[in-house]
Amino acid sequence: MQIKSKKLKDSLFIYLHGELDECSSHECRMLLDKLIDEAEDIKKVIFEMGNLNFMDSTGIGVLIGRYKKLKNKNIGLYLQNPPLHIEKIIQLSGLYSIMPKL
Repeated sequence: MQIKSKKLKDSLFIYLHGELDECSSHECRMLLDKLIDEAEDIKKVIFEMGNLNFMDSTGIGVLIGRYKKLKNKNIGLYLQNPPLHIEKIIQLSGLYSIMPKL
């Protein structure tokens, strides 16, 4: 799993590359929390998922955990460009109800 980020105005873009699964979840959580904690003056976090090859239920848990963290700070979380096979997982899990797709 490779994670990159970029801040544009009041948005933090987080680019996910590779597989978001049980093997990568611990490191991913730590890095995402660090990026969120260090970002100043943001109103939304956008997860760019176009280069995400695989996501399992552990990956859903990672996203939900970041959603809860951001909600406590009144910061919105959005999903962008999920590949079709990952979009199906997101739809089935109901994530779009709390993390809208851009």
